[in-house]
Amino acid sequence: MYDTELKYTPEGFAACTFVLASNRFFKQDEEMQKEVSYFDVSCWTRLAEVCGEYLKKGRGVRVVGRLKQDLWTDSDGKGHSRIEIVAEHVEFKPQLKKLDGDGKDGESGVAEGQAEPAVDEQVQEEAELKETANF
Repeated sequence: MYDTELKYTPEGFAACTFVLASNRFFKQDEEMQKEVSYFDVSCWTRLAEVCGEYLKKGRGVRVVGRLKQDLWTDSDGKGHSRIEIVAEHVEFKPQLKKLDGDGKDGESGVAEGQAEPAVDEQVQEEAELKETANF
């Protein structure tokens, strides 16, 4: 996911947009493959303000919403189409703290007072690969 873009309409309504990346792992010819899809997401009002404040690139989220299709014709008369997700609910996944080489907590972006487990990123990614590969 890319960082969010929070704007306000002339009427004062908050509007937030971001791009969500979704990973799909699958086995092809006895080798694990990774496919990444990108989705444009928009949200409004208080949800937009919360997303604008707390969502940063790399933060895991679960988005529930509806699909919206925009159709337009450019100056050359060619038709275009774009589909985006209009979020009605956004769920934030916990951020995991990383440990420095000396065993101390590194920068994690977790709000003060929240205790999160320390996990080695490579070990976690390998575990996710193995888990998704079991189909």
